[in-house]
Amino acid sequence: MANSDLETAALDRKAKLQALRRKRDGDGAPDSKRSKDSGGSVASDRPVLKFRNYKPKDEDLQDLQMPRTKPESVEEHIEEHLNAAKNQSNDKDVNLLSLAPRKPDWDLKRDVSKKLERLERRTQRAIVELISGAEFDSLL
Repeated sequence: MANSDLETAALDRKAKLQALRRKRDGDGAPDSKRSKDSGGSVASDRPVLKFRNYKPKDEDLQDLQMPRTKPESVEEHIEEHLNAAKNQSNDKDVNLLSLAPRKPDWDLKRDVSKKLERLERRTQRAIVELISGAEFDSLL
């Protein structure tokens, strides 16, 4: 009994699949073959040959050769992009300092700059004292 149940289930599945195929293909015919052409032959699932780069030597296949097409001109597109780029570059001012890389010791100079200012002031005072002391000594 188990075999007959399995066989009936398999037959039911086959019938459903055939019905779905007919519905998908748009055929009302109960057979699973494709629709017939006007010549009476069955339409095949083979892809249609298109010879784009190959020139067939056979006269029957020369009808399938695609006509030569010229590539589209990209010069207009390039000119548009160049003009757009020129307009954009004119609108913005470029800061050269932001483009140039910083020196490797810029952070050290930043951190030490306050201390250097103090030392510079002290150095100037010391120089003034030495000069005034030398002038005072020269007068005596």
